[in-house]
Amino acid sequence: MAIRLDGSHLTIEQLVRIARANEPVELDPAALDRIKACRAMLEEKLKAREIMYGTNTGIGEFSELVLSDEQVLQFQRYLIYNHAAGIGEPAPVEQVRAAMASRVNVHARGRSGCRPEITLTLIDMLNKGVTPVVCRKGSVGACGDLAPMSQIALLLMGEGEAFYKGERLPGLTALDKAGIPVPGLQARDGLAAINGSNLLTAMSALQLYDINRWLKQAEIACSMTLEALIANLKPYDVRLHRERGFAGAIRSSQAILKCIEGSDLATGKMKTKVQDAYSMRSSPQVIGAAHDAVAHARKQVETELNGTADNPIFLPEFKLTLTGANFQGSPISLPMDMVGAAVTMICVLSERRLNRLTNPALSMGLPDFLTKGAGMFSGMMLSQYTADTLIAEQRILSMPASIQSIPAAADQEDFVSMGMNTALKNAQILDNAYGVLGIEFMAASQALDFRPLTPGQGVQTAKSIVRNHISHLEIDRPLYPDHTRMKELVKSCEILEEVEKTIGSLE
Repeated sequence: MAIRLDGSHLTIEQLVRIARANEPVELDPAALDRIKACRAMLEEKLKAREIMYGTNTGIGEFSELVLSDEQVLQFQRYLIYNHAAGIGEPAPVEQVRAAMASRVNVHARGRSGCRPEITLTLIDMLNKGVTPVVCRKGSVGACGDLAPMSQIALLLMGEGEAFYKGERLPGLTALDKAGIPVPGLQARDGLAAINGSNLLTAMSALQLYDINRWLKQAEIACSMTLEALIANLKPYDVRLHRERGFAGAIRSSQAILKCIEGSDLATGKMKTKVQDAYSMRSSPQVIGAAHDAVAHARKQVETELNGTADNPIFLPEFKLTLTGANFQGSPISLPMDMVGAAVTMICVLSERRLNRLTNPALSMGLPDFLTKGAGMFSGMMLSQYTADTLIAEQRILSMPASIQSIPAAADQEDFVSMGMNTALKNAQILDNAYGVLGIEFMAASQALDFRPLTPGQGVQTAKSIVRNHISHLEIDRPLYPDHTRMKELVKSCEILEEVEKTIGSLE
């Protein structure tokens, strides 16, 4: 069944399905009526020679220059040409598809003033698998993602490049092969196609989906390590966290205990410390804080996905054109900077638990560096080095991009969000996070091999999945294949999916 875009109800999960599963989309009939009504108003205003930014004026520093009738007809083409100024390798297809769906949903609100043909062509491109080639870099996140969105808009003129059925083709060739007519650009059409933070918002939406699943795996890995270190389980009692009141910590404590349920450790008969180290007993508070950051960012992203992110906007019910800055990416870049820092924070926590598993002074009797042949063998000593270098890079990347504004356009655009930089660096933070967590899974599995106890059902399931991919480290061997395999395993979410099949959802 097609996902209907109406300008108000697009969710992150739906965007993921459009971007990754190629689910078809359709425009809500009421949305099409709104688009037509808005366009009719704009054309009336053009005939009346009302001054409208980016429609019959220049843009940016040239916004005070009024265009002639002939220039109005040609302006949108040159607008797209000069803004298609990105650089570097193409963005992944899923990100561009998500940006296109996001832009369609903006149009569906009926405030952008473009012709319906523009919106419907974007929908055709989504449904028939024509994905514009878009450089990853070039946007400063205001006035929206102008450079990458302009590469999408090139196809609306039969230009640019596109991926189609696995080939990189000239845009017109791709459209022809897919049977999509070229709509061309008339007054306002080009700016309506590009003037929002749609790519950085789309990337952030996909990242939030993945980070939520990664955080649930962080709770599984934590549960495994807690069992291996014979943890005192009182810090995970949900009643403790309800007393403080943070939703994320409540969620996290419940998830951790759910994984441990059925364990010998949960009986209370095993001797534990009166109080464990912070990296163990504060895990629900720390992972919970990340959950809360993700929840806030999710609210911001879904608001943006369903808002009028454009400039100017047209209000037919008032016969009014309003110029402002609804393209500004800061409402997304600021919370997503926090999310990137939160992922890094959880990786630091994971590495500290890894240290306790491998450090003979802290491991509650586990073999030195998780090897029975200490001295001859070094076990997982160097695994910690790898986790540490990934975290060092994450810390560098966790500097907020949202405070890095550099003025542009002769100081007309003198504050920009740099939200694309946030999205790009968060992608690398998350990529490293898969590796850090994979190493903790590997170490916790190795440690549990040495413990004569029955773990919780969730922990048992997770360990069995790890062992399906890598074997116990009996004697030293090159570990880079194991590390890389574990990173891909975490990224695949196989551990999460199997654990949730066994014990139910961790949310």
